[in-house]
Amino acid sequence: MSTNAKNTMPAESEESLQAKVMQLAKLCGWRAVHFRAARTAKGWRTAFTGDKGFLDTVMVRRGRLIFAELKSDEGELTPEQNLWVHDLVSLRDSLIEDGGPVEVYVWRPADWDEIVRILR
Repeated sequence: MSTNAKNTMPAESEESLQAKVMQLAKLCGWRAVHFRAARTAKGWRTAFTGDKGFLDTVMVRRGRLIFAELKSDEGELTPEQNLWVHDLVSLRDSLIEDGGPVEVYVWRPADWDEIVRILR
């Protein structure tokens, strides 16, 4: 065995992070929904009506409402997702000085400790 060998873990996928977040949300009593694309003959599609880019996950519990977009370490928000984040943050900021019950997040695998803190 080489002493130069690196012990690296593979990067966590968005799908893996999404599954963990949904499991944690359920364990912590959140009502949650995730909008998941499905593979069709024409590629990946998510059935919806309205503006593109809506965030992956919506959760509600005891007067709190969370909108979360989950990304891998390398994943980037699309321009449409950026617009949704901007508008949701504007809504949050207009409700109450401290942001009120609306929370907006873009979470990555490195944010796991924060995700656990927020969902507990």
